[in-house]
Amino acid sequence: MKKSYVPQPMDTSDVQLPAELNVLIEQMAKNVHEVWAQSRIEQGWVYGEERSDALKQHPCLIPYEELPEVEKAYDRDTALGTLKLISKLGFKISKE
Repeated sequence: MKKSYVPQPMDTSDVQLPAELNVLIEQMAKNVHEVWAQSRIEQGWVYGEERSDALKQHPCLIPYEELPEVEKAYDRDTALGTLKLISKLGFKISKE
């Protein structure tokens, strides 16, 4: 019998990031997409108008700038969550 998995991400709802990190969030979101796309392509996936696991086709195998806003939001949420966790753990982010 499989155990039931219950995700327990760290609560970062109390973390407020400064507005100047918005540029970093967007750069991170783009890189998240690039890493994902590179991994898919290395696995043999190609662009397709509709996702097909059997054919290894995905409509998001396009440049970040061409993604629908809903897909960009997913990548931004990943970046934002990562930065909030870094802050919650006591690390500081600074630009040299």
